[in-house]
Amino acid sequence: MDGLRRLEYRGYDSSGLALFEPGGIKCFKAVGKIRELEKELTTNSLVGKGGIAHTRWATHGRPSFANAHPHRDCRGEVFLIHNGIIENFQALKNELCVRGHKFTSETDTEVLAHLIEEYYSEDLVRAVIRALRRVIGTFGLAVISAREPQKIVVARRGSPVILGIGNGEIFAASDASALVSHTKQVVYLHDDDVAVLTPSAYEITNLNDPSIQRQAQTLEWDVSAAEKQGFPHFMLKEIHEEPEAVENAMRGRLLEDEGISKFGGLEPVLDCILKMNRLILISCGTSYYAGLLGRYVIEACTDVAVEVDVASESRYRKMNFRPGTVVLAISQSGETADTIAAVREAKRKQALVLGLVNVVGSTLSRETDAGIYNHAGPEIGVASTKAFISQLTILYLLTLLISRHQDMSLSEGRSFLRELQSIPAKIRCILKGADKIERLAKKYSQYKNFLYLGRKFNLPVALEGALKMKEVSYIHAEAYPAGEMKHGPIALIDENFPSVFLAPQDSVYEKVISNIQEIKARRGPVIAVGNEDDRELPRYCDDVLEVPRTEEIFTPLLTVIPLQLFAYYVAREKGCDIDQPRNLAKSVTVE
Repeated sequence: MDGLRRLEYRGYDSSGLALFEPGGIKCFKAVGKIRELEKELTTNSLVGKGGIAHTRWATHGRPSFANAHPHRDCRGEVFLIHNGIIENFQALKNELCVRGHKFTSETDTEVLAHLIEEYYSEDLVRAVIRALRRVIGTFGLAVISAREPQKIVVARRGSPVILGIGNGEIFAASDASALVSHTKQVVYLHDDDVAVLTPSAYEITNLNDPSIQRQAQTLEWDVSAAEKQGFPHFMLKEIHEEPEAVENAMRGRLLEDEGISKFGGLEPVLDCILKMNRLILISCGTSYYAGLLGRYVIEACTDVAVEVDVASESRYRKMNFRPGTVVLAISQSGETADTIAAVREAKRKQALVLGLVNVVGSTLSRETDAGIYNHAGPEIGVASTKAFISQLTILYLLTLLISRHQDMSLSEGRSFLRELQSIPAKIRCILKGADKIERLAKKYSQYKNFLYLGRKFNLPVALEGALKMKEVSYIHAEAYPAGEMKHGPIALIDENFPSVFLAPQDSVYEKVISNIQEIKARRGPVIAVGNEDDRELPRYCDDVLEVPRTEEIFTPLLTVIPLQLFAYYVAREKGCDIDQPRNLAKSVTVE
């Protein structure tokens, strides 16, 4: 149950577990958060020393008792849990119904239990392998059978599974956070791996290559990194960890005397990177907005042409990977299904593909040609904060690496690094003033809509700020380039529709002031994020959130912090479930 609680950020519609008990397998399920399952367990005496447990994010079938995992076969012998989607489940279900199988849920997962039952004569492993050979789709799977107690069969394709190797005990989970309190020795399964676990051993085979070997690795972070450590929510804790996230992204990657950055993971392909003339950034959600800022920064400092694509769309475009093109995939988890699919399409077309991920051993880190780790530590809150700021920091360092090999001078490179190194202290200053943002959240928490507006480097920050507000407070918020506001969205503005402007004193400051005045002329309330010593901005706004000064190109690293805090405090004021927002999951492992 402790492991299940650590995985609840991955899904929390329903939960369940099945345990080996004397006389058979006991199964318990509950709808809602894991605490509902805990209530079910308090009245039962459990002595089993092996089993499987699951917390669900609904894909096929609404959250309900019948749809909760584990699912079972007709005889009640085989129980399984499953992350992913079985794309051909309906064809398999029709076939199994004809053969007399009775289904009790709306899920695609239940098909697997009956399919395994169909092939299960003597050996569970053989039955699982035969069943999986017929499956089209993705799975992170754990299966148990009453006929073979103290054995768990796990498998993966497109959905993560990690083995934990303990002292006289074996674990499997979809995320290392569930394992780290028990062991730091882990084995990452690859696609189509099937592992058989017993209390003291494990054996791995593969659907395509039975002779494979998988090496154990040591987790780098401690269990305390996945705890709240006195904060009321993981999101607030992770916002307060952002200065360290920036520092960790830079650690060991700066050559200060030379005014340049270095990445050990890129060394094997550095020549190709430096010769590229086109860079395509592929990502989803918050990582997509990091990519948008990356485009502004890289194009401002280098002569590389940059495109940014939403991963879920890029794989369906006719992508023309001309010579000199490099693809960079950005994903916090390294398991984002759409991003992985886009990467595979790019590799199929012979492109050089790089990865920027936070999770060591993740699918994306293995399938890209080379890459960079964030080293931000585990991010538990569903709404990404410190991973985003870490991604931005690394994109700045990548920009520096490229531009110093082009026309950026030594003195300019040193200046770039000095300013970037000053950012953590400036973020800490913003965090010290969080009480003002908290008071402002009380004032604005009753509004139903927000419009976020920014220009140039701060347009991606506006987009990210609106996303945070949507994710954790359930308030409708949308973002626009400030110059586009009068081409439609201004029709929405009245005294009940606040606007949030990104307005540091940069090269587009006067333009933004003009846009603010256009909103005020329609009686719209205005909140602005501006420099702490700006005496002009408050004249045009109802409220100002202040950030320290920095060079224009680095302002997003500061202006995003008040927007994250503002979304957090509005959500807290509204009583929302901040770390586990409705309908969302942390790692989106389905397309």
